[in-house]
Amino acid sequence: MKIGELAKRTGADVETIRYYEREGLLPQTDRTESGYRIYGQTHLERLSFIRHCRSLEMPLSEIRTLLDFSQDGNPRSCDSVNNIVDLQIARVRARLESLAALEMQLRRLRRQCRAGEKAKPCGILKSLVEAAHGEACVCHEHEQKHH
Repeated sequence: MKIGELAKRTGADVETIRYYEREGLLPQTDRTESGYRIYGQTHLERLSFIRHCRSLEMPLSEIRTLLDFSQDGNPRSCDSVNNIVDLQIARVRARLESLAALEMQLRRLRRQCRAGEKAKPCGILKSLVEAAHGEACVCHEHEQKHH
């Protein structure tokens, strides 16, 4: 199959496929006489594996390691695979904590303005402008007290 069909069957962008090929995540392909790359079932399965790992937001370096383990067939690699997944779980937890903190900041900022208060300038805009001028901002006040 040509690169366009591989892209369509996996949902990957053509440029992404070329990138994975350059990075060594996908094996080199044979080419037709006219220079088109020809991809086979191995490429389809490997690209699907990569795409699935990317959907779990795994870094390419770890996907490369997982690909190596998947071809290795060594049962001892299970511990190493577990370590990779545990590391990804830790990243997700850290991101969740960061997003929760971001939500709190936005909620503090949102409390600066009430709908329908036409007589006063917008509290959100006022707070953002003050922060741009280097003043303490409402959304980060909790963090500033702890530093």
